[in-house]
Amino acid sequence: MATKSSANGADPEPGGESFVQLADGVHALTSEGDPNVGAVEAEDFLVCFEARSTPAAARRWLLRLRERTAKPVRYLVLSHFHAVRTLGASAFDADVVIAHERTRTLIAERGRQDWAGELARTPEAFPEAAGIPGLTWPTMTFSDRLTIPLGGERGDLELRHPGRGHTAGDIVGWLPQQRILFAGDLVESRAAPHCGDAFHDEWATSTLDKVAALGAELLVGGCGPVARNRAEVDAAIAQSRHFLDELRRAVTDVRDRSGTPAEAYRAAHDALAPRFHGRPSFDNLPLAVRRYWDECDGVTWPRIWTPQRESEVRTALT
Repeated sequence: MATKSSANGADPEPGGESFVQLADGVHALTSEGDPNVGAVEAEDFLVCFEARSTPAAARRWLLRLRERTAKPVRYLVLSHFHAVRTLGASAFDADVVIAHERTRTLIAERGRQDWAGELARTPEAFPEAAGIPGLTWPTMTFSDRLTIPLGGERGDLELRHPGRGHTAGDIVGWLPQQRILFAGDLVESRAAPHCGDAFHDEWATSTLDKVAALGAELLVGGCGPVARNRAEVDAAIAQSRHFLDELRRAVTDVRDRSGTPAEAYRAAHDALAPRFHGRPSFDNLPLAVRRYWDECDGVTWPRIWTPQRESEVRTALT
């Protein structure tokens, strides 16, 4: 049986997953490909961060969590609306499901299409998909900040919206006493940011500036291993910003010389492949280029990705 891990180590799991204890009562399950998830123990309840793709995937995480604590899940926090992070919510039996107010808007507007697109693109990421009862809806939303007191000497968990980025409604989970940050898909330490629904200019500047200003000493990003000290946290934020900056530069350069989206994709690929080729989500670069091209055209709200539109964009750009 695996031994209890610490912030300096992790318990290896099947499929490249690792259970990590970040601090007393603060846990995460990380994976190279699947979304990372976390949990924070309060005095008599749990706050879980992210729901994974299906109830079956969520139960795999909860079984490992239950080896550490039997506390009930009072709050389930969704960092944003994408299907791979939300559709396992029913397994948590949470009293309250929390998300940003714009996440609720996005679920209503495009939740079904996103679910269909993600399932078509990566069916292996949705184990036992037939068990998904439907879209996940938040029961509590907020606009800027929401504080959850953890009781005793545990401090608070602060849920913050640092600005638009990966989506319009990204939130992070911040433990100021422990200096631990659950960053959702706003920060990737060893993966390419997924930008199909992004607000690139805001993400690359003010949003990441606010994330960096927290001064986290441990960071759980969208997927992959935990950034374990301030230097690794800073490096993860810097590499996420580097991806966005290079993408924006490549697309802008091609547009300025009256090029095409396909040329912009090739320029972005040439700029980013040396560092990101083979990393999770890099194959979604065509969607990122198309979205940023739209932004430059003044399309302020991301177009909805249907499986047909995604296929057309990939064919046209690559």
